[in-house]
Amino acid sequence: MKLVIGLTGGIGSGKTTVANMFAAYGINIVDMDVIAHAIVEPGQPALQEIVSAFGAEVLGRDGSLNRQHLRKLVFADPAKRKQLEGILHPRIRAEARHQVDKATSPYCMMVIPLLFETGQNDLIQRILVVDTTPDLQLQRTMQRDNANREDVEKIIRVQVDRNARLAGADDIIENLGDEAALLAGVEALHQKYLSLAER
Repeated sequence: MKLVIGLTGGIGSGKTTVANMFAAYGINIVDMDVIAHAIVEPGQPALQEIVSAFGAEVLGRDGSLNRQHLRKLVFADPAKRKQLEGILHPRIRAEARHQVDKATSPYCMMVIPLLFETGQNDLIQRILVVDTTPDLQLQRTMQRDNANREDVEKIIRVQVDRNARLAGADDIIENLGDEAALLAGVEALHQKYLSLAER
């Protein structure tokens, strides 16, 4: 059985940056967000199911999914969110498992942004949390998504809180804006995971 590390962290913590650093060591990255985007491309069965469930107004003019509209719909209504998860999660999990099976690196890293919220621990053997300060989370997300403070704070509030995330971690890497320190942390964990994978 291949060693699969679950990489997670709050919004704006720097998960993608850390994943890219592991990828530079030749580690296969299975990214749940990338899979989630791919399965709702035009022509995919999941997109047709979403339209059946939520109506044609979730589509943009070009026939692709209007994520912002869908997000507004499901954020306001827990039942609708559950319905959307029912369409997406089984497909995302199946594709993630498929990618792990195809992985050729000594261990594999699965990026699961909402790992603690969705309880997908059965897909992984260890949890690596990318941690940063709430202020940096806010700044980075507002900058990256061109979003306002209030919207970002709302997202942070629905995510598992920082202490719970840290308590659930097997490994923690701090991303406080010092790239050299971050690289050193990734290097140390990479060596650790290589020796764990050998066992």
